[in-house]
Amino acid sequence: MTDKQTDTALRTLIVDDEPLAVERMQVICAKLKDLSVVGTANDGSAALRLIEALKPDLVLLDMTMPEIDGLSVARKLAEQDARPAVIFVTAHDHFAVEAFDLDAVDYVLKPVATDRLERAIDRAMTRRGESDAKGSEWLEELWVPHRSELLRIEVSQVSQIDAERDYVRLHVGDRTYLLLQTIAGLEKRLDPAEFIRIHRSTILRKDAIRGLRHDGLGVWSVELEDGEALRIGRTYLPKVKAMAGR
Repeated sequence: MTDKQTDTALRTLIVDDEPLAVERMQVICAKLKDLSVVGTANDGSAALRLIEALKPDLVLLDMTMPEIDGLSVARKLAEQDARPAVIFVTAHDHFAVEAFDLDAVDYVLKPVATDRLERAIDRAMTRRGESDAKGSEWLEELWVPHRSELLRIEVSQVSQIDAERDYVRLHVGDRTYLLLQTIAGLEKRLDPAEFIRIHRSTILRKDAIRGLRHDGLGVWSVELEDGEALRIGRTYLPKVKAMAGR
């Protein structure tokens, strides 16, 4: 590794309670020029101690560990002003909601493929380059299960969100994806300048709305750019009208 690479490489801590998993991750990391592994830990307590001592730029963090698990480690890190970036590495896809709530850089499923980890590292490098900029308080991305991996979706790509019991259905172009998250919980994380809830089961991106239509007897609908009309719930009508300056 050149001096320049040493200066720019992410100082990385690997955390996993399985020695073979740690070894495999070390082998993969050795192939990536943007990483410099500075240590490994086999449990959450050791991870927190090493993070305090080594001040890594990045933690490759297993989710499921005895006693202090990966989510607990990330929660403790979230309380710190200066903290490393976190990429979760796990065999389970159902922790994605908690992961993005904790502002993780990425969420990589085991068995880890080198090219998949490399994409995650690229995101971590980009985030480090933007570290001086103030981050948004609103949700900017979502991870959704898709086939055998988790697909990252930029919130700016979502035009409509529908509630389906304990899930929400995200409309992205001509595709839809299910995410295990309540619509009320997701609404709190969305920028109100970009999204508006029109019904107890529907949130819309504002720029997908073409206009409002009065259907009589106090009933109003939203007209979308594609011509579809969606009824506005009475509870949400005042806010929708305020958006339109009425």
